[in-house]
Amino acid sequence: MTDTAKPPVAARRPHSFARHGITVEDPWAWLRDPGYPDVQDKDVLAYLEAENGWFEQAMAPRKALTDALFTEMKGRIKEDDSSVPQKDGDHVYWRAFEIGAQYRKWYRRPVAGGADQLILDEPALAEEHDYFRLGAMSVSPDGRYLAYAIDNNGSERFEARIKDLATGELLPEVIPGTLSALVWTSDSKGLLYGLANENWRTDNARLHWLGQGVESDVELFHEDDEGFRVSVGLTSSEKWIVIATGDHVTTEVWLLPADNPAAQPLLVSARKPGREYEVDEHDGTLYIRTNDAHPNFRLVKASLETPDQWEEVIGPDDHFYLTDFTLFKGFYVTEGRQDGLDQIELRDYATHRAKRIPFPEASYSASLDDNPEYDVTKLRIGYESMVTPDTIYDYHLATGELEVLKVQEIPSGYDATRYETERLMIAARDGTPIPVSIVYPKDLPRDGSAPLHLYGYGAYGIAMEPGFSTTRLSLLDRGFAFALAHIRGGDDLGQQWYLDGKLDKRTNTFTDFVDVAKGLIERGYTSKGRISISGGSAGGELMGAVMNSDPDLWGAVVAHVPFVDVLNTMLDETLPLTPGEWPEWGNPIEDKAAFETIRAYDPYGNVRAQDYPPLMVTAGLNDPRVTYWEPAKWVAKLRATKTDGNVLILKTNMGAGHGGKSGRFESLHETAEEFAFILWQLGMAD
Repeated sequence: MTDTAKPPVAARRPHSFARHGITVEDPWAWLRDPGYPDVQDKDVLAYLEAENGWFEQAMAPRKALTDALFTEMKGRIKEDDSSVPQKDGDHVYWRAFEIGAQYRKWYRRPVAGGADQLILDEPALAEEHDYFRLGAMSVSPDGRYLAYAIDNNGSERFEARIKDLATGELLPEVIPGTLSALVWTSDSKGLLYGLANENWRTDNARLHWLGQGVESDVELFHEDDEGFRVSVGLTSSEKWIVIATGDHVTTEVWLLPADNPAAQPLLVSARKPGREYEVDEHDGTLYIRTNDAHPNFRLVKASLETPDQWEEVIGPDDHFYLTDFTLFKGFYVTEGRQDGLDQIELRDYATHRAKRIPFPEASYSASLDDNPEYDVTKLRIGYESMVTPDTIYDYHLATGELEVLKVQEIPSGYDATRYETERLMIAARDGTPIPVSIVYPKDLPRDGSAPLHLYGYGAYGIAMEPGFSTTRLSLLDRGFAFALAHIRGGDDLGQQWYLDGKLDKRTNTFTDFVDVAKGLIERGYTSKGRISISGGSAGGELMGAVMNSDPDLWGAVVAHVPFVDVLNTMLDETLPLTPGEWPEWGNPIEDKAAFETIRAYDPYGNVRAQDYPPLMVTAGLNDPRVTYWEPAKWVAKLRATKTDGNVLILKTNMGAGHGGKSGRFESLHETAEEFAFILWQLGMAD
């Protein structure tokens, strides 16, 4: 692995296992350090460092292009940007970047008048760390204390601290290993949180009283099912603390009085396999969003006295997917998607009739923004589209006026009239129409000569919002079209859309993506080999699957922290996420059919002797979600198996996790690297 003229070669070491009567060979299994998350194996580290050296060597001639792209992207960022201030109790809160800063500062000002107060200084907290991420943060109800959690290595094992905002001093108690929200009791004397156990699973809700040692904290709730995760929250009225436990398909909710967290928890409704629900409270009535009667969810209500006796408020709809609801003192808001398009509706508690907020474009992304108060006369709303920069509105309840508060500023300039966006429907091979959001320069030729970038995810019921991107302009301005494939596995068209891309229907996700690409070729947007594609995590699994099935379609592939060693990961119940992931992918330990399904599409397991497209892969050594050895093993097997001479590079961030490098400019530089790789491979680097 020392010859800089040749890519690194990871040794083959015999390793096999048998399951359900089938023997699986895995000669690169040694790349998993048995001491993980403490990676010290010299051979493993040597291989990762050699791959990093090969990456740097391959990208060095592209440095000028990477720097130019970074300069472009940075020029579109308002460096001293700040959020729109929002009132919460006795203060107005906002956050702001300073010029040149990687991280933001958090401020507040008394509503009654007074000086601005810096309440949290991220640059100072990040100063001595290569990686920094702010997790949960919460101001106490009396406004005196700030609880916040930080991660300084990417492992997502956060450390919670409490700051006295009156004195600026930190309280002595420090809570390591948190992985949850931080929720205050109503008297501002107690703080609820969840600890990650040794397998990085939050199976508890704990209570800390200010001024007491952390060792005396009380466990209020414990979850025994290894597949479930516990979360803590607060109802909109802030009268009740919400303890929710669940996996990807089943939930159970308990309530505690916020003024008496030591009280006996109130169970809303006992868990039923396959039923999800979430709870809020208004004037003693519980409102519950649930999928008990339809995949697209419905809204029901119940009394606190009989919380498991539900009365329907909003019935389910085949075309309207109820994604969220928020209760306010005098009204409530439902959010959802009508045939895939975001909708925000206001409803009164008496009639529950909907008043829909209108938006001007045919395709867009819209949702409630920051609305911390319970009693309001206006709503903060966020809106964007593929051609419209992020816009913050106040919606005035009395008049229905949408007041523009802020439009994302692009200092280097932006002219929306230079671009067009469309929402297409492209038939999958089984006849299902797949939505595609696409943006392109107005003068894009339709003769197949243009390059096109196609992005997809398709997992966990996460929709791809047709939003705005300043970095994407660097491709559009070089003649690219950019398309989002709203493939099955996401919930873009409702919960059934999600169900049709998981478990034994997982391959729909991959074939949808391929069929969208072929449909775009047929429409003249691009041609075979002129398509670059990218995806991360489960979207990286998508990249691996479509590379195996249709390698000649793609001119360049970028896979970020790709979940490609699916079979091995789902067979290893000691890994942090595995038990909770079985409802998403299947349990191949107990279920032979699930084993065979995963084995049939597993990207790593299905690498074979054929030509593959140029590929750039990223990983994070501290990543607890997709462990570093998945992309490392995949790259090692591809090097040993593929029959082409195309570029294959792997970059492992040795001090970061699932999200790559932290800091807005470090992250931007990684995007510039990705785009430089794409332009290089499509012959557009000059």
